[in-house]
Amino acid sequence: MALTGKVSAAQQPDAPAPQPQVVAKQKQPPTPSAPTPGAALRLTLQDALALARKNEPTYNSVVTAAGVAGETRAQSRDALLPSVNFNTALITTQTNQNALSGVAFIANNAPHEYISQGNVHQQLDLASWETYRSSAAQAAAAKARAEIAARGLVVTVVQNYFAAAAAEKKLESAARTADAGEKFLELTQALEKGGEVAHSDVIKADLQAQERRRQLQEAKLELLNARLGLAVLLFPDFNDHFEIGDDLHGNVALPPQPEFEAQAAQSNPDVRAALAATQAAGHDVNAARAGYLPSISLDYFYGIDAAQYAVNGPLINGSKTSNLGSSAIASLSLPVWNWGATQSRVRAAELQRDQAKRELSFTQRKLLAEMRSLYSEAETALNELAGLQRSAELSEESLRLTTLRYQGGEATVLEVVDAQTTFAQASAAYQDGAVRYRVALANLQTLTGVLTTP
Repeated sequence: MALTGKVSAAQQPDAPAPQPQVVAKQKQPPTPSAPTPGAALRLTLQDALALARKNEPTYNSVVTAAGVAGETRAQSRDALLPSVNFNTALITTQTNQNALSGVAFIANNAPHEYISQGNVHQQLDLASWETYRSSAAQAAAAKARAEIAARGLVVTVVQNYFAAAAAEKKLESAARTADAGEKFLELTQALEKGGEVAHSDVIKADLQAQERRRQLQEAKLELLNARLGLAVLLFPDFNDHFEIGDDLHGNVALPPQPEFEAQAAQSNPDVRAALAATQAAGHDVNAARAGYLPSISLDYFYGIDAAQYAVNGPLINGSKTSNLGSSAIASLSLPVWNWGATQSRVRAAELQRDQAKRELSFTQRKLLAEMRSLYSEAETALNELAGLQRSAELSEESLRLTTLRYQGGEATVLEVVDAQTTFAQASAAYQDGAVRYRVALANLQTLTGVLTTP
């Protein structure tokens, strides 16, 4: 729980939140030059991330919402400042010669009244100030949610990118096993002609070759779907003419656990968003309570309010008169009775504030659990990866030796078929294990904001 306290203290939303962009742990590679006409685009992981941030609509909708929240904050701030307007109007009313003013309506000053005035207006009330502070907190929460979306987008891109790379490796492995199945079928046929094996071995080898051909077709389909899924995610014009530039099996170190925990505690946008939402809910409560308090309105007018639309009026005793003048109005509005509407708004705001506090507490607990879970997932995937690689190498060597033993009459056809199946499964498991480790590293950056790269 001491870590929870550190997390809460480090996530004040009043500080400027970082832009929703995940940085690489090491220096970014230079942007590749444009490919020659007809050549496939060489796509690195950093290129894929940049394209996804530019073209993926769900992420950009969150970024747009953050921008709108920022503009709402600016509008709320501007509402606190004095406003200046210029109004021009003509008021015409019916005349009444019997009235002292000469008009039928006592509110009018003349049959034709011209108004052309500048107005400076200022509203003073607690509700406007708390509304601004609430919008500022909501803008901070929106920015944090944009960063959450950016980090989530990294996981999606990494998963699709390396899934395509793994599909290429699986296709190569499937082609090798299919070729081995064809050669083994030819071997059994040759041995059958020499009377060295029974026809049942040929049938078993033929069945195995058919299975390998089907697996090859499935591997081609898996690669096609993986590349199409990545193309839809990255390119606005659906370009599937690209090649994977990063090595799936590149050496990527797991960051030390103390460093990971320190970064997660300081840079987690989920906690920052929950804190900002809690602060916004608190300001909403204060804004609702401001309904019990009076408000002050100040207005200053300068211009013309006369029977002639002119700067100077008619001559009086041979002297000019000016139609220009000024006036000021100060109003105090004191709430008295509104059938409990203000009390209801306060209760509703307090309910939302309490819920925001519960969500903040849950987010802090969830962060502690995810720190352990995600790091353990990455550590386990890394530890298993070396074993999966060794299993793939051993299964390939076992297939070679078993085939030679069968050719020498020391192994059965079932042993060869079993070796082929083991090699295909071990090779696929090795590729899946590499993808699992890459995705686990990408999940770590959802807490730290740092994507570990080779």
